[in-house]
Amino acid sequence: MTGLWILLGALTAGLAVGVALRLHEGRIRPARPGEDVDPSHLPERVADALGPAVTLVQISTTFCSPCRHTHARLAMLAENHDGLRHADIDVTHEPEIAHQLGVLRTPTTIAYDAAGTELLRVGGVPDADALLDSLRPHLAPA
Repeated sequence: MTGLWILLGALTAGLAVGVALRLHEGRIRPARPGEDVDPSHLPERVADALGPAVTLVQISTTFCSPCRHTHARLAMLAENHDGLRHADIDVTHEPEIAHQLGVLRTPTTIAYDAAGTELLRVGGVPDADALLDSLRPHLAPA
């Protein structure tokens, strides 16, 4: 009987963790004050990717299935909106980049302005409309 209670407890805990992770999937989080990385200290590959307006830097790994969906979505957004650029950085063999940026999972998308200041970040596959709404104040009027 004790084994059954342990099993039920483990299943309940696993379900709770799964629900919590699902609720955070694709959530847009604005950059927190004081958390900004000094743009001059950005990893070189990130600094090189920055464009003249807003750049969506996607942090990916080789075997990440959601990363492919994120890449397709962000590439389409950048293609269809002036002032928006997309750069995909694979950190499979360069985990120090993810560490420097505070990225704990892939895909993570970080939006930077032209000066290299973080505007927001998204863990998981972002919702295109919600992402555009969040970035609209930083994009030039069409």
